[in-house]
Amino acid sequence: MRPLLTLTLLSISTTLFAQQQPRPTRPVKEGEVDNQEITVEKSRKIELPPANRLFNKIPSVKPSAEQRKLTYEFEDRKLTVGDPKINTTVLSPATTQPDETPAYTNYVKVGAGNYSSFLGEGFVGVNALSNLALEGSLRHLSSAIGPVDGKNSAQSDTRARVTGKFLTDAFKFQADLGFDRNAYRFYGYSREYAAQPTFNPESIRQRLNTVNFKLGIENANSDNAIDYSLRTGITNLRDLYNASETDWGTNFTASLGITDKVFALLAADAYVTQRTDGPLVDNRNLFRVKPTFKYVSPVLTITAGLNAVNETDKRAGVNSTRAFPVVDIDVSPVGNIHFFAGVDGDINRNTLRSFLSENKWLAPEITLANTVKSLDLYGGSKGALGGGFSYEGKVSYASYRNFSTFNNTIPDTTKFFVLYDGGTSRVLTISAQLAYAQKDKFRSAIKADFFRYNLDRLAEAWGRPRLAGTWTNSYILNKKLFVTADLYFYEGIKNRNLVSNVTYTLKPIYDANIKIDYFLGKQVSAFVSLNNIFGQNYQRYLYYQQQGLNFLGGISYSF
Repeated sequence: MRPLLTLTLLSISTTLFAQQQPRPTRPVKEGEVDNQEITVEKSRKIELPPANRLFNKIPSVKPSAEQRKLTYEFEDRKLTVGDPKINTTVLSPATTQPDETPAYTNYVKVGAGNYSSFLGEGFVGVNALSNLALEGSLRHLSSAIGPVDGKNSAQSDTRARVTGKFLTDAFKFQADLGFDRNAYRFYGYSREYAAQPTFNPESIRQRLNTVNFKLGIENANSDNAIDYSLRTGITNLRDLYNASETDWGTNFTASLGITDKVFALLAADAYVTQRTDGPLVDNRNLFRVKPTFKYVSPVLTITAGLNAVNETDKRAGVNSTRAFPVVDIDVSPVGNIHFFAGVDGDINRNTLRSFLSENKWLAPEITLANTVKSLDLYGGSKGALGGGFSYEGKVSYASYRNFSTFNNTIPDTTKFFVLYDGGTSRVLTISAQLAYAQKDKFRSAIKADFFRYNLDRLAEAWGRPRLAGTWTNSYILNKKLFVTADLYFYEGIKNRNLVSNVTYTLKPIYDANIKIDYFLGKQVSAFVSLNNIFGQNYQRYLYYQQQGLNFLGGISYSF
């Protein structure tokens, strides 16, 4: 067995410019990172979140207006190492329309707001043939002024999509081409540093360009004995400097009905990835196969199988294969009330792109390693309570290797590196959610997740919340006014300044938003979006204040 690759926190540093020590707020405790080891175990790498499309042989039925009440969709969610995402910039207005409003395929939308924000969006769909459809969309959202130092914290996001769909009685074929451009700046510096004559605003710029192409084919005939879905795609990510990543992923799922109650399911995945960042070149592959059997009855559902994964990392000298048990039991003793329990294991595939989706302030040449979920024991209950209410409660206790966290680098604290706990990390997650729906007019859902981290070698789960909650609502009034409102709450996030060896607990985050669409006619609507209503310049990651109260308003035209 190869020796462990041990990295010491104090030996990790970036080669970018050093800065003056920032002035954070609310120090909670002081301490040193005394030779805390962040270990990446070379013998334990595999990955791949499973693509769980359930292929039950039930023909789809178009619901009637009477049937179209909200049914809260409960997912048997895997515990994700990452926390829920917050949109920290201006939120685009809702695009949902009341059912009675005439549906137009195409639209254009233009809006503007404070922080010199601009929104431009358009969608065009072509359905010349009954079995062929083409769609194209373009969206740009930018703020020329940010929360600190004006344009030095500006940001913009541009997205373009082209999709083609071909449908026959036997299968559905789809091709997608996409481009994303995300431009922003590392503005988490101290005001004293910005005042120095050596400060160059161009040195804090960053830009991520992502191009992806995907192909997919799936069964469209519910009477076929075998149901299947095959998707493959390649994604290329490049930043403003020397980092790039090419990721080719293929996912296959299939089911075979053995009897009316027993199904054989198969999920297989293959990922071939190359990351280049300065002198670093990582060739990291992952192959996974997950055969399971599912028994379904009105009272009892049992899924059992095996999850086998092979992972290779050429640079780290890794070539390992692991297998995890998969067992899930769901009992419905009465009505729509379910009790479930299970055990599984998996690998969370960590790539440069997946880490940037969580924290875009990453330093160059971060260490990439997958997170092994050795074992996850979970149980809970879900169901419909009647009167429009539905619920889910779940408790999970999982063991991890290479549990990933984010902390500021040294000596440049404006950037973050990824720190792994190379020992055995145990995470307790308690989740609860409650939903209510009043026909097609009002919908509300509240969710809360509590995390307790028991880490082996890291002092804290840096950058990860102890409590995360969301409350989302939508309301349709008089068939013309459509309102959505949501509230995000995060608490218990910690980061450490390794220059001063001070640990900071960030202030709790309260982010409330409201969006209103008012339909002026069959084709014209006006919208306004108010975000961060509490005006809290909160920090999701240390030293990065977010925009306070911001708004966006404009006009949408459908044709």
